Amino acid sequence: MFCLSDSDRFFLYPYPTDMRKSFYSLSGIVTEKMGKDVQEGDAFIFINKSLTNMKILHAEYGGLVIYNMRLENGTFRLSDIDREDSSASLSINWSELTLIVHGISPSEAKRAPRWTPKKQ
Repeated sequence: MFCLSDSDRFFLYPYPTDMRKSFYSLSGIVTEKMGKDVQEGDAFIFINKSLTNMKILHAEYGGLVIYNMRLENGTFRLSDIDREDSSASLSINWSELTLIVHGISPSEAKRAPRWTPKKQ
């Protein structure tokens, strides 16, 4: 069952990750390099160097879950990452994750203007 939604917090690890890593190794990256706690229920996103494989580590009721997506064609499109920034994780929201999974770069996506009522 897929238990991720827009009410969760998502953190992208901005460096390439070896996709052979599993529960314990990815949890170690979250704890040691990202400075977060896996058991808080946040989702942690890891992408390989060639941008063709994504793993999401998430603590759910009863244990850890890894969601794995491997692209047959193309690559994931990520937002521009500031390589000068020394932070070990980037907070992204549900809509940005959805854009990445669908192959749309969040930095290139433009939101349509919305109608707002005139103030009287």
